[in-house]
Amino acid sequence: MINFKKALGRRTFLRGSGVAVALPFLGAMVPSLTAYAQTAALRPLRAGFVYVPHGMIMTETDNRWTPTTVGNGFELTPTLAPLHNYHDKLTIVSNLMGAEMAGQHAGAPTAFLTDSIPKKTQGVDMEAGISVDQVIAKHIGKDSIFPSLQLGIEDISSLVGACDFGYSCAYLDTLSWASASSPMPMQINPRIVFEQMFGGTGTAAQRKARMEENRSILDSILSETASTKAKLGAEDKTRVDDFLTNVREVERRIQNATSRTDELATSTINSPVGIPASYEEHVSVMFDLMHIAYQADITRVFSFMMARDLSPISYPQIGVPDPHHAISHHANAPATIEKHFKVNVYHMQQFAKFIDKLAATPDGNGSILDNTLLMYGSGMSNGNDHVKMRLPTAIVSGFLAGNRHIQVPDKTRPIGDLHLDIARQMGVPLESFGRSEGVTVGLG
Repeated sequence: MINFKKALGRRTFLRGSGVAVALPFLGAMVPSLTAYAQTAALRPLRAGFVYVPHGMIMTETDNRWTPTTVGNGFELTPTLAPLHNYHDKLTIVSNLMGAEMAGQHAGAPTAFLTDSIPKKTQGVDMEAGISVDQVIAKHIGKDSIFPSLQLGIEDISSLVGACDFGYSCAYLDTLSWASASSPMPMQINPRIVFEQMFGGTGTAAQRKARMEENRSILDSILSETASTKAKLGAEDKTRVDDFLTNVREVERRIQNATSRTDELATSTINSPVGIPASYEEHVSVMFDLMHIAYQADITRVFSFMMARDLSPISYPQIGVPDPHHAISHHANAPATIEKHFKVNVYHMQQFAKFIDKLAATPDGNGSILDNTLLMYGSGMSNGNDHVKMRLPTAIVSGFLAGNRHIQVPDKTRPIGDLHLDIARQMGVPLESFGRSEGVTVGLG
């Protein structure tokens, strides 16, 4: 018997008034007579880069990051403990060098993804290098809606003067560089990110009408959702329902954070304000947006600054009312070290929640995490002395062997060796990157 059933398009959108919602990968997108189990290899690889400032507690006498065992099999250290569910997918890479001689702070975020030394300038003639996320995005991002997303948390306009002496503020305000002279801005407003992802900005009149009717962006696509679901099997219907529920919940949380909707609905700006007052909610909704973006193949590459260097953010919710930057200069005082350690663990806990979502989301015959590589770390090791050697760097990936501690043989190997390895694991045929001379750390 010949099966003439036509597969649903891989790039299927549900469209409404000024909105377009891309669907996640469904079984109905697989051509008839194609084994569903064979589609895993057809799922795209994704890469994500998460940055935290000011290093970790990892001095010679008190190292709470670096595993003591090198090679296969290691015990999680206190800072890595929140990743216990993903021990078999976790690789720690030790002894890599960042921008050691580039100011006190400017070199840390700059080298994190570029492996370059920022040019010392306070003018517009800044210079670093293309970042590895952008190299990967050029290779795997051309088939997604956005080649990459760059997200952050802190409003740099409120931090005037919080820059490294002699260096442009741009070095601290982004991880991603399109070229040596083109830093890419980090978007901190989840409302803007959401509406860019789903085309829901619309005109001021459309936004005002939607707000007055208390309508979600998803309400505009209800009729097409129903007609599309009618063509799907039970498993696909459940997957669509789960995805749209996630999207609606994120939108609801963003709407709750919007404090001036009536005023902004009638304005001519592109989107209303939607920045949560709570740090944890802000980080959470940003991670959720990246989860949805992966799920619907809106992007395959992101970079995310959970805070910036010289950050004044404090964390009273975990008993640390002091600014993050201040406690990173702990002067070896035990009480201050404990505060910094609490912040390190807290950041890792937020990252672990994101991984939980990726691991729980179907993708082909596996999960999104099975097709994802995430890099987490800082551009410093010991923030007390601005040390940019022995960088704390973790890789979480569902398609690489884990439970490994890779310790490169000396402390002068540039982080570009890791960037080169990551790019190759993502299918980018690079010969060198940054200061790397073609040597990788051995992820594969």
